[in-house]
Amino acid sequence: MPWHQLTVTTTEKSAPKVANYFTHLGAVSVTYLDAQDEPVYEPRIGETKIWTNTQVVALYELEVEMDAVQSAINKKFQHHALDDWQYEYIDDQVWERAWMEFYHPMKFAQRLWVCPTGQEQREEGTVCLTLDPGLAFGTGTHPTTSLCLEWLAGADLEGKTVIDYGCGSGILAVAAVLLGAKVAYCVDIDPQALTATHDNAIKNNVADKIHAFLPDDFTPFKADVVLANILAKPLIDLSRSICELVKENGALVLSGILAEQADSVICAYAEKIEFAPRVQQEDWIRLSGNKR
Repeated sequence: MPWHQLTVTTTEKSAPKVANYFTHLGAVSVTYLDAQDEPVYEPRIGETKIWTNTQVVALYELEVEMDAVQSAINKKFQHHALDDWQYEYIDDQVWERAWMEFYHPMKFAQRLWVCPTGQEQREEGTVCLTLDPGLAFGTGTHPTTSLCLEWLAGADLEGKTVIDYGCGSGILAVAAVLLGAKVAYCVDIDPQALTATHDNAIKNNVADKIHAFLPDDFTPFKADVVLANILAKPLIDLSRSICELVKENGALVLSGILAEQADSVICAYAEKIEFAPRVQQEDWIRLSGNKR
């Protein structure tokens, strides 16, 4: 069915309160959007950061009187900055498949396809990973993920043991197994990431070779290949622990790093890891190397 969508711009401090009140007034969903193209790169673990100026977007069923909602919000937050009210009538669609307009098969290093359901590629000499956007980050479209997929597709993974630290959707672990890895162990702080990883392993017929854990449930060991596609600050904070997961002469791949952050990440690992030249895609860097 169609929907009402009501949007207002407010401050970082007010946005959560406004969002909660939208929900109190019957919104079926509330979303935050960046109002001024302000990047937010480094939330601490467990922290949700929003923007200095944030759009709060509320979705309502058609029978709701939107003038009454806006009036109630204005009255409740009359001493807060509430700007740029926008109303939109949203036609119904099959939301679960709407992403397919923008998500198409992708090929990495002439060896790995990542494809949405129904668009699988069966080209000789390649493997195909079936993946649909879902609960957790990681479809291959973002440079941080595609940089890692490119590395995996160009590596000899036959019989290797892999750890995917910060697994998101599990895309890297599943790709590694499809490319020949013996087994992949996935770690993430978000339970939804473990669910997504399990579902994607089943979808690609590799569930017996993929094992997913919350950090407290994971017993560290040394692997042939360790992948960590997270962000620069946690990569630096966890550098000692991540290095301990890599076998001597084993490979380490780090991503989620902005170009200006690369030197700081390299410094955190330089004692243990001999890095290859950095690889850049758009503003993002991949670092890879071997343990000394």
